Parts: sequence; C-alpha cells; structure tokens
Amino acid sequence: MTWGTYPNTRLRRLRQAAWIRDLCAENDLTPRDLIWPIFVRDENTPSLISSMPGVNRLTLEELTEAVQQATDVGIPAIALFPTTPSRLRSPDGSEALNPNNLICQAVRAIKSLNLNIGVITDVALDPYTDHGHDGIIINGVLDNDATIEVLEQQSYIQAQAGADALAPSDMMDGRIAAIRDYLDDHGHKDRLLISYAAKYASSFYGPFRQAVGNPTLSNLKDKKTYQLNPANSDEAMREIAQDIQEGADMIIVKPGMPYLDIIQRASTQFNIPTLAYQISGEYAMLKAAIQNGWLDGDRAILESLMGFKRAGAKGILTYFAFDVAKKLCE
Repeated sequence: MTWGTYPNTRLRRLRQAAWIRDLCAENDLTPRDLIWPIFVRDENTPSLISSMPGVNRLTLEELTEAVQQATDVGIPAIALFPTTPSRLRSPDGSEALNPNNLICQAVRAIKSLNLNIGVITDVALDPYTDHGHDGIIINGVLDNDATIEVLEQQSYIQAQAGADALAPSDMMDGRIAAIRDYLDDHGHKDRLLISYAAKYASSFYGPFRQAVGNPTLSNLKDKKTYQLNPANSDEAMREIAQDIQEGADMIIVKPGMPYLDIIQRASTQFNIPTLAYQISGEYAMLKAAIQNGWLDGDRAILESLMGFKRAGAKGILTYFAFDVAKKLCE
C-alpha cells in the first residue's frame, strides 16, 4: 500500500519544540493571575499549621514583610483570614465587629506601607464563633436574616479599616444586596464585593478550619443547610445569577479542582470575572504527594493552576501563590 502524504495534518508539528509550544499555548499563567491567602495571628498563637506544610500563620510584623515580598514578585492581591484566640470567640461572633480586631489591624498595617497591592477580607463569622459556623444559631438553626445584620456591620468596619474588597463567604441568602446597600449608604460605594457565590459543603476544608483555630463544629454537625450540595451545578448557576443581580462585582467558586465544571459554566454563562479558590485540602493533598516524592512539585502545581485558567478563571486564590509567582519571575 502506498501511503503518499498521509497524514496530511500532523498536529505533533506544533509540539516539537518549546518555542512553538509556547507560541501556540491557548492559556498562560502569570503572577498577575494569583491571589495569596494569608492567615493572621497574634503573638500568642502558634505559627505552625500541621495540616498545611509550608503555610504559617503570620504576626502583623511578619505579614507586612510577606506583603512586601508579594508585591516584589507581582502578586496583585492578598486575601486575609484571622486566627482568632479562643478567649475572643463567642456564640454570636461579636469580635467580628471590633474595629480593632486582628483583621482590621492587619488591613491598616498593610495600607500604611503604600504598596500597589489589593487587600481582600473575608466576610463571615466562622473565624469568630465558638461553634465554628458562619452565622448566628438560634434554636438550633443558623438564622439567615440575623446573620446578615451582623455581616453588614462586619463589612463596614473592614471597609473603614481600608480593605479594597469584601468577600462574603457565608452563603446567606440576600447578603450581597444587604451589604452593598449598607456600604453604599455609609460612604463606601467604591468597595468591591467579591462573592463566594458558589461555595460547596465540601470535605476539603479541614486544614483551613485548623488554620483559623476552629477545627470542629458544634450545635450544627455540618454546613449542609447553607452551603451548596456537591451534587448540584444548576443550583450554583442560580446562586451566581442572584449574587450578580444583587451587586457582586466578582464571584468565587470554592473548592476549585473538584468543581472545574462550575468554573467553566460560570465563566461562559455570566459576563463577570470568576475566581477559583484552590483550597486548603487541595493544597494539603498536593503538598503531601510532593513531599513523599510521588509528584514532581513544580510541574504538578503549575499544571493544577493552569487547569483553572483553562476552565475560564480570571484569577486563582492559592496557598502556592508566592512560590509560584517567584518561580514564574525566574
């Protein structure tokens, strides 16, 4: 048999050298795509997070050094999470409304540096409640509307401290509209709202809960009554649509890798910037495999992040942000 010029199309020609692979790449990853989540602590709280090797809780002094380093490698924004001392936790999470709480101090410390980096703060009560839930529990039920009243004030004090973006992660119905109206009425129309519009009741949050100092839940055994069912994707689209209508400027899908389909649907269905959060459990799994020599660390991390870009994410919250940004700058 004479094959002639078969095959006429040889797609491997576009893969035979690095220069052509780079030229034909459909997506790229740069430090500008990365948001660095950072845990903040007081002087009496341990820095080590055993379930997240390589990630530490930072004091305010350590935080300012880290933010300067993040700016140097081109990271555009950081996301702050507090480790609230147990003595300050309460059923209603009242420490969230303290204008001098750990997060507000951290925001002011960063802003005093006059760096060109965005500061994103978490709006939810779980770092401040003694039961570990994202809102106020009344008669055994997480009360949606009572929680929103607190979230409005929490958003306001974070905005007053200088936060550039408020990121409600609580999953209460109607909280975006309520927070937007409250901020607008109190002189903060310019503050971004980045909604955790599609936050799932995931089993991958364990290391995060340890990091913020609230590893176990009480009063309610889980968060399934307010976070999304992992079986559902259409419901996530309804949540996203509602938050956009209520005034969200950007949305976050959390977790990331198990929900690439949600990122892809959201990025194509809605004309709004969509962020992926590569959460603590995803970080811990990759880190464990890398430390055991089962994965090539740099390649595996970069591949995981490229997956988010390919799915349509405009940015990625990842605990690998600083190391990746530094690598990309080499």
